[in-house]
Amino acid sequence: MAADHTPVPGMSAEQRRLVRQSYESIGDLAVSMSLLFYGRLFEIDPSARSLFHGDLAQQARKLTDTLSAIVESLDQFEIMAPRLAALGRQHAGYGVRPHHYDTVTTAIVWALGQAIGADFDLATREAWRAALTAISNVMRDAGAPQTSPDHGTASG
Repeated sequence: MAADHTPVPGMSAEQRRLVRQSYESIGDLAVSMSLLFYGRLFEIDPSARSLFHGDLAQQARKLTDTLSAIVESLDQFEIMAPRLAALGRQHAGYGVRPHHYDTVTTAIVWALGQAIGADFDLATREAWRAALTAISNVMRDAGAPQTSPDHGTASG
């Protein structure tokens, strides 16, 4: 049955192992790491603050839940892709734009480094970047404005 599963695009088995191992090492610090993420995100891009209207502690729990689900699905990306696509469409409705995904990746990687410490080496950092890039690509593509074939360039 494992042959039917598709791992995260662009990630090696070793990278998937590093992401799982590093996320497990965070343990009870996951929500705190998520709060660090939001602080860093707003520091990098203050305009992103306007995209969040609710309680950041609740947002942090949602981010933690999503990251946990992603980590659990690293070897079965086809299971997670539809949920990520739905999140991408939902986030586009909130005003998230394509450039925000790069900022979010930078802030998550930074927050993970803060939570994990010295064990967050270059290989682990690159493994997380690969995972977050694949995730961002699905979300960004799903949230992109859809154009119909008859709304292309004007003729004449």
